[in-house]
Amino acid sequence: MDIFLQQIINGLVLGSIYALVALGYTMVYGILGLINFAHGEVVMIGALVSYSVMMVLVPSGLPPVLLALISVLVAAPVCMALAWAIERYAYRPLRHAPKLTPLISAIGVSILLQNLAMMIWGRGYHAFPDILPAIHFDIGGAQITLLQTVTIGLAAATMGILAWMIQRTSLGQAMRATAENPAIAELMGIPVNRIITLTFIIGAALAALAGLMVGANYSVAHYYMGFMLGLKAFTAAVLGGIGNITGAMLGGLLLGLIESLGAGYIEDLTGGILGSHYQDIFAFLVLIGVLVFRPGGLMGERVSERA
Repeated sequence: MDIFLQQIINGLVLGSIYALVALGYTMVYGILGLINFAHGEVVMIGALVSYSVMMVLVPSGLPPVLLALISVLVAAPVCMALAWAIERYAYRPLRHAPKLTPLISAIGVSILLQNLAMMIWGRGYHAFPDILPAIHFDIGGAQITLLQTVTIGLAAATMGILAWMIQRTSLGQAMRATAENPAIAELMGIPVNRIITLTFIIGAALAALAGLMVGANYSVAHYYMGFMLGLKAFTAAVLGGIGNITGAMLGGLLLGLIESLGAGYIEDLTGGILGSHYQDIFAFLVLIGVLVFRPGGLMGERVSERA
């Protein structure tokens, strides 16, 4: 039971990060029908910018929590500006092109960002500083750290605010209208290009936060970290129902739990021989299963709620 509870905790932490990243995929897909495969690299840029800011400020003696806050406040605008440039110059000119064309452009942007990050930060792995005290809480024989608690709580609050914004604000109504029919939305006075750009920017802000969470929880950041994270977040979006905001949140949490439980029990049954090294297998087994048995995802793709 203690193994089960520990893997549930680990899965919720991992799933919270997947959910934040998956929201970026599902919002863009909901409006444009485009899979933004460069989104994982935006997360990577957010993590590396956060790392750089913290390394600069560490000698100042500021509290670690304040360092993390300042770093995400710097990383978020950088990621938002990057998302604006990607949408404006890589996707907008191809908006009416065949579907394969913007997909190839997205892959090209992903490779470009990886190489730029490698040139700026190098090929090596960068160790994140500790941002919270190493405090542990016991729950039924399992342990959860203060950092994990904050990660889950902050992710839940962020997702709740986003869901409220989509459903209750004029911006959210404009996003849903644009997702429903961009041409008619424009005839009704909605600035469609601006709404699409804001969708990319909001997703990038979530990506910056997710990048900090990944670096803080796993104590490492590097130029290639966005590739696998992006693929798994895309899997989470497909699992929940890509284009569906609630589905992306649910899919991220479920995928994190599936990975953690699968890897944890395999490691326990094999005496540590197998486990974390095979964790990625579960994500792609889930993707194959969803595409074969339920292509619309667990919550389907409800067009009226896409944003």
